[in-house]
Amino acid sequence: MSTRWLIIADDLTGAADCAIAFARCGFASRVLWGATRTQDDVPVVSYNADSREIGAQGAVGRQMSALDRLHTTDRILFKKIDSTLRGHPAVETAAAMALLTGRFGRAFAVLAPAFPAAGRTVVGAHVQVGGVPLEESEIWRRGHACASANLVEMLASSGLGAAHVDLATVRRAAGPALQAIAASGGVAVCDAETDQDLELIARAALAVDMPGRFFIGSAGLAHALARLGRSSASEPPAPSPSRGGTLIVVGSTSSVSRASAERLVSSGDALRLSAAPRMLMEGAPSHRAAFVEQVAATLSAGRDALVEIGMGDEPPCADGPALAAALASVLAPARPFLGALAATGGETAAALMGALGIDGLHLVEEIEPGVPLGLSLGQITIPVATKAGAFGNEGTLSAIAGRLRAVRLKGSFS
Repeated sequence: MSTRWLIIADDLTGAADCAIAFARCGFASRVLWGATRTQDDVPVVSYNADSREIGAQGAVGRQMSALDRLHTTDRILFKKIDSTLRGHPAVETAAAMALLTGRFGRAFAVLAPAFPAAGRTVVGAHVQVGGVPLEESEIWRRGHACASANLVEMLASSGLGAAHVDLATVRRAAGPALQAIAASGGVAVCDAETDQDLELIARAALAVDMPGRFFIGSAGLAHALARLGRSSASEPPAPSPSRGGTLIVVGSTSSVSRASAERLVSSGDALRLSAAPRMLMEGAPSHRAAFVEQVAATLSAGRDALVEIGMGDEPPCADGPALAAALASVLAPARPFLGALAATGGETAAALMGALGIDGLHLVEEIEPGVPLGLSLGQITIPVATKAGAFGNEGTLSAIAGRLRAVRLKGSFS
């Protein structure tokens, strides 16, 4: 099997979630964004196309641009989509199918977005969260481009034909089923409830010998694929020891992230600094300067600072991406005082790292499922952890803060 992969994701935390799967299995893995070119010396390149929060046409354009620049025939493509179908998974999949068909004459895709470790499964071609249909979840109520969480129907909305591989077939005869679908082209939509199901899918799909084969899924499928292609362990990079505190930024409004932030603050391990939306967007320069001075003073004293966008009675004055960009701009002057960084929410993580001069991550380990840890690339070199907003539990931010504290004080991931 090829040990070279290209992961194309629609947000930063997703790009990191999938890349860490390969890093854990010994593959040198980097997360990149912006105008980067193919990194021939790195076995696993995970690229954030940052297409989730824009319109469908723009999302397709960013995905196609990334594939044109980064995909080479010696790399297996993994199209990372959100396990709860946020963004534009249907049109982005159609674009990838069209590009690979044009390049190789035909294409075959395996779609398996289940992530059992995070409570996301697929049964009857339908995404479930915590055992209930996705449409009944908090995540779905925040808005979706998809009309349904049925994966076959989702693909049909973009003109793609799909064949459903049910759970019994996955467990009994995944190989023959995928071979038959590959012979006629199209997308195999696979049910999965466990990591073992995903490994059966991965093993059967890797046995399909055709150049236009690619994978569509979340970190669950990435972990299954990585385990089947385990490489010799690479030496992790070494950060410099630092007495500066960890900047923990919570940009997600999910109840999981807010509860986790409350647990961390109540433990006394971090000082909460709440940024009002109006201050970020319309506040006087002196008010923004005073806020970042408080952040910098906390970090320089060696204490962790938890920064979140205020959720009080004040009505929102901007959308999510604009608020994330404004918060990143306000926090950028705190860069010299950072010992480590943690960011919750893909928009927040991308905006913050861009403002801090970080243009990539060398991934090392996973603190919890869906919480990768690595070393930043670019203008500063510090330990960085990212987390999707809805991942984790009440103790996740405390676990992140504890691990980052150990790494930055010791100057080592070991």
